[in-house]
Amino acid sequence: METTYPVEDKVGSMLQKGGEHFHPGLSVDCVIFGFHDNQLKVLLLKMKHADKWALPGGFVYKEEDVEHAAVRVLESRTGLSDIFLRQYHTFGAPARSDRKLNRELLESVGMEPHEGHWFLQRFITVGYYALVDFSSAVPRPDEISEACAWWDLQEIPLLTMDHNHILQKALETLRKQLNDQPIGYNLLPEKFTMPELQRLYETILGKRLDRRNFQRKMLGYGILNRLEERKQGVAHKAPFLYSFNQERYGAALQDGLQQGW
Repeated sequence: METTYPVEDKVGSMLQKGGEHFHPGLSVDCVIFGFHDNQLKVLLLKMKHADKWALPGGFVYKEEDVEHAAVRVLESRTGLSDIFLRQYHTFGAPARSDRKLNRELLESVGMEPHEGHWFLQRFITVGYYALVDFSSAVPRPDEISEACAWWDLQEIPLLTMDHNHILQKALETLRKQLNDQPIGYNLLPEKFTMPELQRLYETILGKRLDRRNFQRKMLGYGILNRLEERKQGVAHKAPFLYSFNQERYGAALQDGLQQGW
């Protein structure tokens, strides 16, 4: 887990006025992936007044497009714009909301948690996953959270409500994407080595890949440019650096790669 970042308390105002501004019963939840030190990271929020972590999410304004709400959440949590974002699933189990936790949150700011309160109603949430540059993101909490931090995928705690399920579904979707679309442009630095790219794929897939087959397949896609530079500061023979060919990478996102892992 990395450094956390505090935020001022605006939760009372949001809970009191939310019913006037937000679409009833609708929210978005975002699984934000980053890659650092050969580990796939997930951005999580530490909720106020509860010893639980959660995925970044938010409510949808009554006159707001749902995808715009997801973009707004991502920009406010990471400080980044022009993020790779995909809607992947809708979560609508009747009992997915934690009404006990929501009542406690209302009581903590001096509000009466009556049954008709908008915050205690059933919420259907639209899931989005995003791929971001770890080094450029500046994690920031939302109004009902006290901290924001990156977690290693292998160390994710028990999250609030159905957020572990939402995260797992996002990871399954990302793995399926690897079968027909490239991954890496939004997760790796501008220049990277082939072993670093392979490690990213292995981390997402959760399995080892043959080095020679991986390199042959990636070069066969035509989406990489090999640079006339080698990685500095390595003990053994320095590997060449690569960058993504943005035009061909974009075409591969549109047309697919048609090869599996």
